[in-house]
Amino acid sequence: MPFVSIRLAGSATKEQKAGVVADVTASLVTRLGKNPAAVQIVIEEVSTENYGAGGQLIADRDAPKPREDADAVPSQ
Repeated sequence: MPFVSIRLAGSATKEQKAGVVADVTASLVTRLGKNPAAVQIVIEEVSTENYGAGGQLIADRDAPKPREDADAVPSQ
């Protein structure tokens, strides 16, 4: 019985997750000849505040950057 564990940084909609489950199941059936009823898949959504890469939190990396010119005086 195949068991697949998928971790996502952030979240996905129910429809997106259903699509991933269908696609992964189909791949295991096609590539490995597995019975689709035996394929088990778990999707774990990890908060981007609890996931780091490259020395920083994903939440900080993906946060909008402040505009450097936000306080600049318009030229005339």
